Amino acid sequence: MQRRPRRPESRRTRGVVLSSAVVVLLTGALAGCGGPVEIESHDLDDADRAACEAFVADLPETLADEERVDVEPDDALGAAYGDPAMVVTCGVPTPEGFDLTAQCQVANGVGWYIPNEVLDDPDADATLSAAGNRPVVEVFVPGDGDRGDRAAAAIAELAPLVEEHLPLVTRCD
Repeated sequence: MQRRPRRPESRRTRGVVLSSAVVVLLTGALAGCGGPVEIESHDLDDADRAACEAFVADLPETLADEERVDVEPDDALGAAYGDPAMVVTCGVPTPEGFDLTAQCQVANGVGWYIPNEVLDDPDADATLSAAGNRPVVEVFVPGDGDRGDRAAAAIAELAPLVEEHLPLVTRCD
């Protein structure tokens, strides 16, 4: 059996293959962006669920100058803003490390618990919790160059809604 000599690839063929590879890579990368943000659900009693539903219904269309984005499931007890997304979730467990001696940042009258390790690393993701209110609401802010500004703006804007819908049970300041 005689082998046919292989034709050398033309530049055009290599260009098409390279272009196709780039399109596949970009399509894969873009598929992960811009989709709905998944918000975890937690078991709540009827009263806490009702409080969270009222809180979520009053969340704004923008938070810390970020536009609201789609979330999954549709009936999630929270909202997401921007890309990468800041995520507000109602009805979460009390954060680990929060107790009567915990220090909090107060924004517009609401105490927000921020773990010390987050305060020490401005580039880390941050989860801030209105841990003294029931049910507990948290704000996840991705670590990036302006995390501190976004977090401060978010908790200041959310404070009136927390006071309106989520009763204070433990002072945090």
